Amino acid sequence: MRRVRLNSVNDFDEWRAASRGLLLGGTRPDEVTWDDPSAPADLFAEPEDRPADVAQRAVGVVPPRFIELARAAICHREAIRFGLCYRLLFRLQKDRELIEARSDPDISKLYRLAGEVRRDSQTMKASLRFHEEEGRFVAWFEPDHYVVERTAPFFARQFASTPWAIFTPYRSAAWDGERLLFGDGTRREDAPRADAMDDAWRGYFGTIFNPARLKIAMTASEMPVEPWRNLPEASFIPSLSRGAKQTEAEMVTRAAGEPATRHKRASARTMDADEAAAITSLAEARAAVQGCTRCPLYQHATQAVFGEGPATAEVMFVGEQPGDQEDLSGKPFVGPAGQVLDTALEKVGIDRSRVYVTNSVKHFKFEPRGKKRIHQKPNAGEIQACRFWINLEREFVRPKLIVALGATAVQSLMGKAASVTSLRGRKLELEDGASLLVTVHPSYLLRMPDRAKAAEELKRFEADLRAVKAFIDRRGDEVRRGGPLAA
Repeated sequence: MRRVRLNSVNDFDEWRAASRGLLLGGTRPDEVTWDDPSAPADLFAEPEDRPADVAQRAVGVVPPRFIELARAAICHREAIRFGLCYRLLFRLQKDRELIEARSDPDISKLYRLAGEVRRDSQTMKASLRFHEEEGRFVAWFEPDHYVVERTAPFFARQFASTPWAIFTPYRSAAWDGERLLFGDGTRREDAPRADAMDDAWRGYFGTIFNPARLKIAMTASEMPVEPWRNLPEASFIPSLSRGAKQTEAEMVTRAAGEPATRHKRASARTMDADEAAAITSLAEARAAVQGCTRCPLYQHATQAVFGEGPATAEVMFVGEQPGDQEDLSGKPFVGPAGQVLDTALEKVGIDRSRVYVTNSVKHFKFEPRGKKRIHQKPNAGEIQACRFWINLEREFVRPKLIVALGATAVQSLMGKAASVTSLRGRKLELEDGASLLVTVHPSYLLRMPDRAKAAEELKRFEADLRAVKAFIDRRGDEVRRGGPLAA
């Protein structure tokens, strides 16, 4: 039995070097014991013997997707992570397609570990609170997993000109304006103290607190309690919650005396106004969606798939949801339906790189069958939950024309169900002034068993896209002439 103890709790390269040595020696997974680096060392354990030239000697290849998932999973706190990743590395030497078998117990665990690490990293990005201490900005955070090293570069990019430091129980990170440095962790009581900035956060939270939102969030499990421990305003939550019922009653009483028109406008807004206000750009929305738990679909999907395309695109294509290949790659419309769309766009003369392409629902909904994941149509609740993200995309991109690909996209954009047949070919306008064109989803063409009929439907689909091309051409002419559309 081989015994391996790594020096770092989350160094993927160190794990990979050890694993390469084991593979070169033909060591089976059940012949290896991986010690947890965070646990006390066994003084009587035999030292590991790795081949000296392991870095130069050839070892088998694995799919890039495995490397991506393993890099994240290694940062998980579960002690099984090293052995799990080596077991899969060993198995993938014989079956590279295994990485797509989400029903396989090992693959399922790998995706789970990687997903939980990504969510913890996103929580760190969203809930970290810096305050000034002796000329630099410092923050305290308690991660669930070992995510400091993979998340700190985000803060280095966001605050490139400001020195800062982040302290956690297992690791610290600091940015001096040029270099990102890492050191040992610390206890909370030894970390720099809070200051008036925390009081400012508490005051702000107290002013925006909405008791009705609290009730909805707790009911829908949208607001996890655990990350609150990292927020200075968390100390206000118990007292504000206790008074929520009385405050809500006062709000209802005030609303009853307001004019009906004002009440109607207020009702039309979603309860997501505060959350949306905290996201100020398309890039921030793309990062924030990875931490979305607004509906249960996030629990089984690999990742959220956000839109892709220019932030100033005049045309936005909206589909239903990501498919299997989109879920794995993180990019919209790259699977079979995406290939149909790309071919049709190219045929009618539309450059995909100049349009924005997204989906109504951001997580893949599927049913596992053997090694395959079979697409399932999202329900009304899942579509409604994801309108938060599609509305943000519309707000930041501000397209002049939106193309709804299928009934799910229509329901998401219009807020109600409607058939594609009843809306196709009609001139429609959305509340924000954007024009709406409704057509079928490319996957509809793939599912048609009658190939002759499918060819006819493809021609209709291409005709719809030619209308989009005509819009783009007219828009270009107006802009070149400095007409009203140029504003």
